[in-house]
Amino acid sequence: MKVSYVRGGFIAFAVASSLTVAGCGADAEPKPAGKSSATTQPAQQPPATQPDVPAEEPAEVLLVAKGQKGLELAINSAERDAGGFLTVKGRLKNTSDTAIALPSQMRGDETEVVKHGNSLGGATLVDGIGKKRYYVLRDTDGRPLTTSALDSLGPGKSTAVFMQFPAPPATTTEVSFQLPTFEPATLKLS
Repeated sequence: MKVSYVRGGFIAFAVASSLTVAGCGADAEPKPAGKSSATTQPAQQPPATQPDVPAEEPAEVLLVAKGQKGLELAINSAERDAGGFLTVKGRLKNTSDTAIALPSQMRGDETEVVKHGNSLGGATLVDGIGKKRYYVLRDTDGRPLTTSALDSLGPGKSTAVFMQFPAPPATTTEVSFQLPTFEPATLKLS
């Protein structure tokens, strides 16, 4: 009984000591003499603002597909990976001044995809030269490998989206991107 008390007391002492040391660590760094806190503040600001910039304004736009009622889909990347897949990423945006219910046609009309709710499961890539159409991949339960649970977008709002397809052959450098209710657009592949 006495051993448990000593062991428990030691643990409590160790935890209290580590909290005390951690609490004191923030002030342990000496402040340079002659410099005001205003000179150190700008160095702290950029990390807070930098993460938002890439999410809102991607560096490159490969294509912009125009949809109904002010919807736009900007594709920012189309990357092949070693597994034989092509992952397409972009932003779906409402450019109108009213909220838009996203059209259910975007999910396509295949029974397996429809039962999993709104998505971009109706997207396809068409290789005109190779005369082949590529559909969004599905998992073993029939869910499309794409952004799902898409209901509506407020005025001026956007959301990040992705779609995964089987990769066309490496010799295919261009496909037609098609999504129901959107105009077809040419997507260049690298």
